[in-house]
Amino acid sequence: MVRVSLTDVPVRVPVRGRRRRSTGRGQPPPIPLPPPDSRGTSAPPPRALVVLLGAAAAVVVLAGLRAVAWLAGPVFLALVVVITLDPVRTWLRGKGLPRWLTVAVLVATVYTALLAVFVVVVVSLAQLSAVLPRYATRIDALLRDGLTVLGVGPQQVRDLLTSVDAGKLAGLAASLLAGVGSLVTNLAFLLALLLFLGTESAWAGQRLGRIARDRPWISAALRRFATGTRTYLLVTTVFGGLVAALDTAALAVLGIPGSVLWGLLAFVTNYVPNVGFVIGVAPPAVLALLDGGWRPMVVVLVVYSLLNFVVQSLIQPRFVAGSVGLSTLVTVLALVFWTWLLGPLGAVLAVPATLLAKALLVDVDPRAGWADALLSAPGRE
Repeated sequence: MVRVSLTDVPVRVPVRGRRRRSTGRGQPPPIPLPPPDSRGTSAPPPRALVVLLGAAAAVVVLAGLRAVAWLAGPVFLALVVVITLDPVRTWLRGKGLPRWLTVAVLVATVYTALLAVFVVVVVSLAQLSAVLPRYATRIDALLRDGLTVLGVGPQQVRDLLTSVDAGKLAGLAASLLAGVGSLVTNLAFLLALLLFLGTESAWAGQRLGRIARDRPWISAALRRFATGTRTYLLVTTVFGGLVAALDTAALAVLGIPGSVLWGLLAFVTNYVPNVGFVIGVAPPAVLALLDGGWRPMVVVLVVYSLLNFVVQSLIQPRFVAGSVGLSTLVTVLALVFWTWLLGPLGAVLAVPATLLAKALLVDVDPRAGWADALLSAPGRE
């Protein structure tokens, strides 16, 4: 009989830091995590380098957008129109209409409105072209009087006219015709985009819901952009239509030719922030000067100023300020920037484009609260 003592049995002392291997079948041993070592972490790049790289990337992106402005402008305009009409689509769906019929009704409504605007512009321009030739002598008299006030004599005027290059004038006319052709092409492209985007908007809610499950802050920023853009455009459209109706009535009472055309121009320029009034009042004021002299022009300027000041400066900001929340300086800078980037269409889309840029660059980042404070209007919480 052999006696075995506890001292003769080898005892395994567990080594600290090691884990026992699992004996289960098909269970690989766990991979231990390395201990945190501050010496192994890489230091963040210098802030100056980050700023320079971000500025360089922004320049490249903006150059690309300007190169494809003919595409980006109509696409964003169609997107804004679809976003604005989305409540109507939701209401029609709530009435039990199928999805395809809802999209068809919206697209047909937009097409009808654009066709009506096109017909009004063509008819008004035709009437205006029949009226303008009778103002030729009046234009010559005003030019002579103005040049005389400036100290320019008749001989100098004749020398100036003889020095005009007819080839340059022909090139200018050709460029104007090319611009008209480009406008017609963009309009046709816009109509096609409205059809496809209207079809895709039926599933926008589902896609935002999928984004919200993974990135809820991005979904919230996009919904905030859609709500702000929709409110801004609806309010601007309502008050723009009111201003256009009042301007048209005032011009008709004063006997200014083309009152419907100038009212439509006032409606469109109402979407251009801050300077749209100047663009809308210039043509009827000049026509009033040619038709009746200085007094009718002053009357047109006073009537336009009163109507636009009361509606756009006193009433409209009370409804649209909360949805936009951009300061006046930011709005003016955005107008210049988007007009440079996208052309004349950028002036109309300046506020919605700024709201989209703010949603993608500021609202999605909780650390960008300082940028939101710089962009927002004073007094906004």
